[in-house]
Amino acid sequence: MSPALATAIGSIAVLSWGLLALFTAATGAIPPFQLNAMCFAIGGALGLAVMIAQPRRRAALRQSWRVYAFGIGGLFGFHALFFAALKLAPPAEATLINYLWPLLIVLFSGLLPGERLRGIHVIGAVLGFAGVVVLSGGGDGGDLARHWPGYLCAIGSALFWSSYSVLSRRFAAVPTDAVTGFCIGASILGVITHLAFETTIWPEDAMQWAAVAALGLGPVGAAFYAWDIGCKHGDIRLLGVGAYSAPVISTLTLILAGYAQASLYLWGACALIVAGALVASKDKLRRAPAPRNVS
Repeated sequence: MSPALATAIGSIAVLSWGLLALFTAATGAIPPFQLNAMCFAIGGALGLAVMIAQPRRRAALRQSWRVYAFGIGGLFGFHALFFAALKLAPPAEATLINYLWPLLIVLFSGLLPGERLRGIHVIGAVLGFAGVVVLSGGGDGGDLARHWPGYLCAIGSALFWSSYSVLSRRFAAVPTDAVTGFCIGASILGVITHLAFETTIWPEDAMQWAAVAALGLGPVGAAFYAWDIGCKHGDIRLLGVGAYSAPVISTLTLILAGYAQASLYLWGACALIVAGALVASKDKLRRAPAPRNVS
């Protein structure tokens, strides 16, 4: 597979994640760990369906415990924190804070061997942080005293996903089909944590069931297989830049669906977070060589 094709496939995940907050908000009062279990069960079922049709791909499930610990921990940790953020804070604000992860990908990749942080990366980080500050001070959603647990979860989810994405390069030899095992493992972990810490709340109507199904099939399902291909075999810097469109898509869809209200604070924060990520990526895009085809 060529790097260009892998990057294009990874971009499909970014577009899907633009709808992640909308679908999550539409699931109603389903607890975060339960929602994790339900969505990852659907995502894992997608991979199992492919393996049933093509039995030779089942070999991808034979991985070391380190690979499974990394994959399950990354997927489960990110979504548990993100779902919690959307339940504990206004969806639009929590989503924008979560979308600091493209900026963090740029910063963390600067710590990899052969890379170093530059002044422009710091400027980008400051702009992104300014967006969070704007959110914390604007409108009802910006009431930090009321919503700080949700904001903290959103920051945690950004750290989880950026770390997972950058470190996935260390597991480039692991086939994408192994994501099926990650999803199944994350679902099982979701069931365990749900039974230990939450009260079961099932979807109240067909709309909420549809939202759960949409999450499992798209943003919490097929998107992971696409992102795995993009991160391992494509240009992760270009994917990071493409991810800056996700907070804009997410904010717009939440407003159109009535889960958020358009405001100067909201759009100002969105602009700062996107600008910070773009500034931080500028020199990396200019200097980055074409990635080696490792497929």
